[in-house]
Amino acid sequence: MNQYHEEVSAKLELIRQTLAKTEARGVRLRGSDWFAWVTGGASNTVLLTAETGVAEVLITAQDAWVLTDEIEAQRLIDEELPSNFKLWINPWADMPKRETFVLEQTEGGLLESDRPNSSLEKPLSSSFLIHKRKILSSELERYRQIGRLASEAMTEVLNAAQPTWTEYQLAGAGAKALWNRGLHPALTLAAGERRLPLYRHPTPTGEKIGREAMLVFCARGAGLYANLTRFITFGRLSDEKAKLHHYVQEIEAQALNSCQPGISLNAIYQKLAQAYEQYGFSNAIREHHQGGTTGYLAREIVANPTTDDILSENMAIAWNPSLAGAKIEDTFIVLENGELENLTFDSNFPNVEVAGRLRPVPLTR
Repeated sequence: MNQYHEEVSAKLELIRQTLAKTEARGVRLRGSDWFAWVTGGASNTVLLTAETGVAEVLITAQDAWVLTDEIEAQRLIDEELPSNFKLWINPWADMPKRETFVLEQTEGGLLESDRPNSSLEKPLSSSFLIHKRKILSSELERYRQIGRLASEAMTEVLNAAQPTWTEYQLAGAGAKALWNRGLHPALTLAAGERRLPLYRHPTPTGEKIGREAMLVFCARGAGLYANLTRFITFGRLSDEKAKLHHYVQEIEAQALNSCQPGISLNAIYQKLAQAYEQYGFSNAIREHHQGGTTGYLAREIVANPTTDDILSENMAIAWNPSLAGAKIEDTFIVLENGELENLTFDSNFPNVEVAGRLRPVPLTR
């Protein structure tokens, strides 16, 4: 982790500069997303379904601490933490001791926190959120690797899938392929031919997938999320279903073409709404969320008609327009020149050019 010492130092300096403009005496970060961000990709996660982990970060004008207990301390030192942080360890059965330490370090003053849980804590300032959502060059290097690994896992699984597999088997194979590459399978959705047109969020079942299936990943590595969706069909795709996949490609293209620094997320949402209407699916935008910005959360901001947050360079995005039985999704970064880089592109998966970009099509087996 010490290769990211410079990145972490820059983030700690940003935090302290922001703190100096407030009345707060420190920042306390508990969430797995914020922990990964401030530590340069370290993990405080043990229970994958938890939003918080087994360690937290306390930053003051003078010091930066990782607070944890006796169970976790040595592993964090050996395997996770950069040298920018001091470690403070409490007995696992004595959490009040940690709170006493925090009070001492901050002289009982106000704290800003991603998850405030006392009268001495308030939510983080908006400037902190902006820092977290803009990807630094060292983070982008990690993100590219995570996206590549996630897309390779997807391709591997769909090339191995069989129509006799159950949705559980398909999702399980996806999770295994991600774990084999050191990624957390934060989400693996799977649907076979019967359930595919019925549900936008098809949690897997024991039903066989049959002639076609969808697999969805939210894969987490170094705290960053690579989000992607792919399809497989056993035999030729019907003309009607091929049209649906073509429509979502064209609809997504209008959103991607709009992703320039300075545009608001609700403006892109309106572009999607207009695109659905153009292709005769005016209600589709209400049948599923359309995605938005991503990064240290599967979605940092989900776009809707009122999200006036502004897109800027070095932000990550993942749109996922869908129709009944068709969907498209990849994770992109908005580069400084306004171009989009697809972080989850795999040239070994079938694709076609749409509006100048290579976009996935169902894998036919």
